[in-house]
Amino acid sequence: MLKALIFDVDGTLADTEHAHLQAFNQTFAQEGLGWHWSEAEYTELLNISGGKERMLHHWRQVEPDMKELQAGAIAETVERWHQIKTAYYEAAVREGHVHLRLGVLALMQEAREQGLQLAIATTTSPANIAALLSAAIGPDWRTHFLAVGDASSSPIKKPDPQVYRQVLRDMGMDARECVAFEDSSNGLRAANAAGLKTVITPNAFTDHHDFGAAWRVVTDMRQVRLIELRRWFETT
Repeated sequence: MLKALIFDVDGTLADTEHAHLQAFNQTFAQEGLGWHWSEAEYTELLNISGGKERMLHHWRQVEPDMKELQAGAIAETVERWHQIKTAYYEAAVREGHVHLRLGVLALMQEAREQGLQLAIATTTSPANIAALLSAAIGPDWRTHFLAVGDASSSPIKKPDPQVYRQVLRDMGMDARECVAFEDSSNGLRAANAAGLKTVITPNAFTDHHDFGAAWRVVTDMRQVRLIELRRWFETT
């Protein structure tokens, strides 16, 4: 029996990537780095899960010979950049530049009304989750979710299934009782590795990914009504 829906955040619940890209570039400009990621470059970088990991990867690409003069200096610098970037992203959310994708709130409300649990499984930071869902749902957003797994509680990023396994443990549920919602190949691989049926809702940054291993692929969540989801779940 279907008992819970587990959602990724960036790109799945909301079209956040344009706002993230702008926040990265604002950070690079503020720090005088001379970096500016185009949409094409950022699309490639999204193959790497995690904002800090993307910045570190790019830094090593443009400065392959860089060396640490003090242990931990590189990690501390990337952490500082990421904090600046997060502040820019949160400002964009507060200013109304980021919205939940079509059908998301309706599906969540329908699930809650019919007694299903909701959960979050993401590699983004707690601050990013709170900024988005506080604006979209309200200050009590956390009460809507039985479990929340994020970059702080599951530091090994997707495609590793760590965050999904953590969320399943926290909910006290088996993967066979849940459906995951993702937008990327890394997310799909993570959810599948945890034993979850996975619905993919691609976006402009991920619609070129290979989703052949997905349970279902839909344009957006308006195509996912709970009655259909239960029927798919019980017949496969």
